Amino acid sequence: MEAPAAPHSPVETELTVTSPEQMRDLGRRLAKLLRAGDLVMLNGELGAGKTTLTRGLGEGLGVRGAMTSPTFVIARVHPSLGDGPPLVHADAYRLSGGLDEMEDLDLDVSLTDSVIVVEWGEGKVEGLTEDRLNLVIHRAVGDTTDEVRHVTVTGLGARWSATDLSVLSA
Repeated sequence: MEAPAAPHSPVETELTVTSPEQMRDLGRRLAKLLRAGDLVMLNGELGAGKTTLTRGLGEGLGVRGAMTSPTFVIARVHPSLGDGPPLVHADAYRLSGGLDEMEDLDLDVSLTDSVIVVEWGEGKVEGLTEDRLNLVIHRAVGDTTDEVRHVTVTGLGARWSATDLSVLSA
C-alpha cells in the first residue's frame, strides 16, 4: 500500500511596491505566470491596490474591458482579445455563501477555462481549488498619502509548488 502523497509546501515571496504604476507592473508580471483554471485571491484593506493590480493582470493577459472594482456587480467577465483565457474579476466582499454563490453568478464562462481573480475572497472561495495564489497587500493604515505597499504572494498546491515567485520582483 502506497503512502499518501505529502502535501505541497507553500511557496512565498515578499515584495515592496511604492506606486500605483508599480502595482500595475506587478499585475503584468503576474499575468505571465497564469493560465486557465488559476485562482488568484487578493486581500488587503480598502485602497490597498487590489483593483490596480487586477488592471495590470488584465493588461498582461490581453483581455477586453476596463478593470473597475466589481463590488456592486460582484463579478465581471473580461474576454480575451487573443487566444488566452478570459479573466473573471470577482468581489466576494458581499458574498456570504462563498463557493455556492460564486457558482450561482451564472457567469457566461467556465471557471476552469478562465483566470479567476477574487478580491476579499479569503474564507469564501478557497474551495474552488487547492491550487491558488494568495496575495495579501498591506498598506500603512491611517496615512493615506503613503503609497508604499508590502505584498505577500503565496502559492498553494501542486500547481505552484515548483514556481519561482521571485520572478515577480521588479
